[in-house]
Amino acid sequence: MLKVCYKPSFVRQFKKLPVGLQEEAIAKIGFFKDPKNHTLLGVHKLHGKLKKYSGFSVDFQNRIVFDYLSANEVVLLSIGDHDIYK
Repeated sequence: MLKVCYKPSFVRQFKKLPVGLQEEAIAKIGFFKDPKNHTLLGVHKLHGKLKKYSGFSVDFQNRIVFDYLSANEVVLLSIGDHDIYK
């Protein structure tokens, strides 16, 4: 199981989301903690200015960007639609 930490900017963005999307994100983060589920979530390495980070899908429009702190620990950096990649 992965240990998940949250950057304050992630928490602020999360609080601005509609309640239904917050609930879906919480479920996906729980699912994400087990590395066996990463292919189902579409975990992928990002490109461009975010190339040192990775991301996964919450739904068809919203994504979570994260960074590996170690093999067993990640920090969630941002959540939102594709604009978070800019």
